[in-house]
Amino acid sequence: RAVCTAVRGAQRTSVRSYGAGPPGGYFAEGTQTGRNGYLFGETPPAPGKRRVWEDWEAPWYGALTLATAILCVGLQAKPDTRMTSWAREEAARRLE
Repeated sequence: RAVCTAVRGAQRTSVRSYGAGPPGGYFAEGTQTGRNGYLFGETPPAPGKRRVWEDWEAPWYGALTLATAILCVGLQAKPDTRMTSWAREEAARRLE
């Protein structure tokens, strides 16, 4: 019984952070000292050198291209299941 009382007392007095981490939480100002004017904070490569892709960029662009191709081909090849199309075909069949 004494252990339960001690645990309850510790629970009541514990400080809850509600998701705030050490730097101040999600809505804190952050650690960046200022804006550097570059997209995503990347510095441009030296003249004559190309930007090196990150490890995730090739699979990301490949997956986006593949998904776009599948959607374009799949949406063009889907069957026509609209009620108006069926009714038009049925009316044409009955008129013959």
